[in-house]
Amino acid sequence: MKKFILSGLPGSGKSTLVLKILEFLENKISVAGIITPEIRINERRVGFKVIDVFSRKEEIFASIFIRSKFKISKYFVDLEKFEKIALEALEREAEFYIIDEIGKMELLSKKFELKVLDILKNKNFLAVIHRNYLNIYKEFGKVYWLTKDNREEVFKSLINYL
Repeated sequence: MKKFILSGLPGSGKSTLVLKILEFLENKISVAGIITPEIRINERRVGFKVIDVFSRKEEIFASIFIRSKFKISKYFVDLEKFEKIALEALEREAEFYIIDEIGKMELLSKKFELKVLDILKNKNFLAVIHRNYLNIYKEFGKVYWLTKDNREEVFKSLINYL
């Protein structure tokens, strides 16, 4: 099985690398999953979207501008919007799954956590795991600790495996 985990410090290029891998895999194999890009206004991060990599459906699921009962750091998390996109995306049958990211906000959803565990155990995947959760999930795949200096080397290594 092809099971890969990316982790690293903020700004190391994890999400950028996921997008490059996704682009590489397009039209080669079926891919399902999610990406969670930042939302920035004037260079300031103000929230996060969740995007289904197959359908391209998206929602803003965490923001400083919304209010909800869930708050992580300065972000309020709309769990319903997150689950609406993420669970549908991860239920889709595919040869390979992309999960960017498995972190504190995403793990507020127990349904998401259970679906992720099923994928990590039984499917081919590339998952970005927040460094605080790496010890919990590292057993499920080959771990790459990403830095600005090794980004290209990790990309080439992943391409070779895929």
